[in-house]
Amino acid sequence: MTVEHSYRHPGTVLTDHRFTVPLDHARPDGERIELYAREVVASDKDPETLPWLLYLEGGPGFGARRFTGRQAWLERALTEYRVLLLDQRGTGRSTPANRQTLPLRGTPEQQAEYLAHFRSDSIVRDAEAIRPGLTGGAPWTVLGQSFGGFCTVNYLSTAPEGLTAALITGGLPSLTATAREVYEAAYPRMERKNLAHYTRYPMDVDRARRIAAHLTERPAELPGGHLLTARAFQSLGILLGAGEGSHQLHYLLEDAFVPTPAGPALSDGFLEAVRGQLSFAGHPLYALLHESIYAQDPGAPTAWAADRVHADRPRFDTAKTLAGDEPLLFTGETVHPWHFTTDPALAPLRETADLLAARTGWQPLYDPARLAANEVPVAAAVYHDDLYVDTADSLRTARAIRGLRTWVTDEFEHDGVRAGGPRVLDRLLALVRDEA
Repeated sequence: MTVEHSYRHPGTVLTDHRFTVPLDHARPDGERIELYAREVVASDKDPETLPWLLYLEGGPGFGARRFTGRQAWLERALTEYRVLLLDQRGTGRSTPANRQTLPLRGTPEQQAEYLAHFRSDSIVRDAEAIRPGLTGGAPWTVLGQSFGGFCTVNYLSTAPEGLTAALITGGLPSLTATAREVYEAAYPRMERKNLAHYTRYPMDVDRARRIAAHLTERPAELPGGHLLTARAFQSLGILLGAGEGSHQLHYLLEDAFVPTPAGPALSDGFLEAVRGQLSFAGHPLYALLHESIYAQDPGAPTAWAADRVHADRPRFDTAKTLAGDEPLLFTGETVHPWHFTTDPALAPLRETADLLAARTGWQPLYDPARLAANEVPVAAAVYHDDLYVDTADSLRTARAIRGLRTWVTDEFEHDGVRAGGPRVLDRLLALVRDEA
């Protein structure tokens, strides 16, 4: 472990840490990679007197959020914890994996083999590798948001001795569902979110259809080489899973067109805003590994599961929608082969993505027997009709983990730990301490 820097933000002291861990934990003497994590402590606290809380960000593919001061849930956590914000392997400053760095691995086959070590099981083993040097061997509390919650359930399955408590927000995965089953459950939720959006903003029905028709005839080339097709435009539905996402989508649609000498055209402002929402430049692992986070059958590839499910959902088909008079249904939380042709951050990795989709040999991520005998205090926020994680699956998993206590709420969407901040964390802490 290396301590790089220590510095201050409003009300906090931050310390940068570097670690090296095995790429493949089954081969501890093999290749090693570097991890980065940022420690955050309240400026009026003595860190040596505080227990540790490890934060695992959602994803896959996102580095830990860069906070300023005591934003969001940190306000509550810093009252009693020394917080570690870990950039999971391949994200942020932890040996980043992207179109620029992955060619260092060699061929697409070698890249795919490398990325097979970037799932939740490896992330948990990373956490266990660095924990003793930070805590002196003491267990710590883990807070897992979304995919970070998937990692936390793996932690409970494989290394519960490293945990004092586990807190999960919007991240209780199915223990058994295949990738295809996950997406078959997701499309009805996506349809409900669309209909709720159009009920709130009925004027967006015509706006969305008009934009999709325009892009069907004239796909837009965005700065940096991004190609905005009608189907890519539809994927803005990923916004509908966040607390303010429906409003953000509405504001995008209302400013789409401007008059020009050649007739109405999509405005530069609209195209730039859409590029910012759809680009994978900052999180390519989300696209590369998204389906593999559900892969647990050694004999079964994921085989572009979301794309196969989409083909069976004619109501989401752009051409069929535009040929009739139905509202355009946005999509979201799915990755498709076409993403690797329209996004310049992904295009060089298309063959690698195909190899990962065809890969077999994935190992189970959860141990139902061990979870059924769990002794770690666990609390989970489950968001009613969560777009990204199926609520029914989450509640089944909650019942399968001994002693887990749930807070089921429709007050927040999937980003509740950000939007709800201290209150969400406070509720979960009360649950694990049996105070609620």
